[in-house]
Amino acid sequence: MIWSFIQDEVLGMKWLNRMIGSLLSTLGMDADSRITGSIQFFLYDTVKIMVLLGVLILLISYIQSYFPPERSRKILGRFHGLGANIIGALLGTVTPFCSCSSIPLFIGFTSAGLPLGVTFSFLISSPMVDLGSLILLMSILGWKVAVVYVLLGLVIAVAGGTLIEKLHLENEVEGFIRNAKAIDMPQDKLHFQDRIKYAWEQVKETAKKVLPYVLIGVGIGAIIHNWIPEEWVITALGSNNPFGVIIATIISAPMYADIFGTIPIAEALLGKGALLGVVLAFMMAVTTLSLPSMVMLRKAVKPKLLGIFIGICAVGIILVGYIFNFIQPWLM
Repeated sequence: MIWSFIQDEVLGMKWLNRMIGSLLSTLGMDADSRITGSIQFFLYDTVKIMVLLGVLILLISYIQSYFPPERSRKILGRFHGLGANIIGALLGTVTPFCSCSSIPLFIGFTSAGLPLGVTFSFLISSPMVDLGSLILLMSILGWKVAVVYVLLGLVIAVAGGTLIEKLHLENEVEGFIRNAKAIDMPQDKLHFQDRIKYAWEQVKETAKKVLPYVLIGVGIGAIIHNWIPEEWVITALGSNNPFGVIIATIISAPMYADIFGTIPIAEALLGKGALLGVVLAFMMAVTTLSLPSMVMLRKAVKPKLLGIFIGICAVGIILVGYIFNFIQPWLM
């Protein structure tokens, strides 16, 4: 009962949905109409996601203040082989929320001479399985789905980085990055107030960047939730279509959003009968393989390495989608 309360009322903020519904009824709006339902969905999900976003970024940015890029490079440099890839993937869970923000760090780590496999393990995990995805998935799908999602995402990151390392593709990184000189910058000691100030600045900066994508995602979710016939979603993304995971991965890759923008769409698709694996594959592909981030990554790596990275991520995401479809009865 305690966990249900935490999931529904604290993380899920169901009280907010009830309050908005009561407010709309007080204003004379028909609670059963599609328009009212769309407005309620839009207001509830926007406020819920932005509140969770603020709290999460504040906490994670405070943790990040202890791990500036140079210190992270030194930590990663102590490990080798599979262990280094695991540490790189874990480091990605407490770094930026979207792939476009992760790429500059990836370039910095690569320029500093870290093994290519380690930097790619970081690059895969950072947008796909950050702590934000864990908390937000817990708020709508429960802790079982959230934990399995993060674990499988880390497996993709570690396996992908290991494979890239075994292929010895260092020459596929652009020369200006491979030949860059790392500068050892001393890190000043920060007090608690300094770290909180830094974390709050990150909250404001990130909120400004992601708000447009949250609004777009919530708007799409509201349309799906209230206007798209359930049978359409079931036909395209339900259990009767064995290619639903592949379709979701392909159509979502060109998009650009972070985990916060995909949550309302995922929530609406699930409500309409889409399979869990299809929805999670959609989320992973949007956050990891977005077109803008691939354009940025192309500036740092050559086409061969970029193609291998995309292929590894796509295959991993599709496999994870089918795994979730199979185990869905035991998770929900």
